[in-house]
Amino acid sequence: MKAYRALGRLKQGVMNSTEAEYANHLKLLHMAGDVVWYKFEGIKFRLADNTFYTPDFIVMLKDGSLQAHEVKGFWEDDAKVKIKVASDLYPLEFIAVKKVAKKLGGGFTQEFF
Repeated sequence: MKAYRALGRLKQGVMNSTEAEYANHLKLLHMAGDVVWYKFEGIKFRLADNTFYTPDFIVMLKDGSLQAHEVKGFWEDDAKVKIKVASDLYPLEFIAVKKVAKKLGGGFTQEFF
């Protein structure tokens, strides 16, 4: 039996549960001083004509560098392509953040592009 997922996503500016959990993680990093600033869906990148990519979070570290964080519970092929293309076009560090199941210890893993 094939599992079905809903198409699309929530309204712009509304976090799903995984993104909200990651926002709490960023808040802790902000309180610790490792993250200076972060914004949900703060920047939209043009990849080609009529093709855009909006990472889930733009994050500024304490050294002033900017990162784009894409939070996923699972990856669809088109999402992975977009983050790879964006990382080739723009001088930011793009990071795919994947939630780790609680039974495996919880938290998040990161893949850098």
